[in-house]
Amino acid sequence: MAKGKKNFIKKAIKRPGAFRKKAKQAGMSTSQFANKVLKKGSNASTRTKRQAALAKTLKGLRKGKASS
Repeated sequence: MAKGKKNFIKKAIKRPGAFRKKAKQAGMSTSQFANKVLKKGSNASTRTKRQAALAKTLKGLRKGKASS
């Protein structure tokens, strides 16, 4: 991975694990919760919506790599 991408990810994540914790409290996976939060008409806070967008972006970066 290019060095610039690693720096982007480190700088983008301000609260590691916070979105995952919210998803777990809602009884959903991270992807499911992100889709729910980003739906039109969602009452989620702006921070949560931004976290959901970032989660979807990072999931897209993960595509094509072998899962460990």
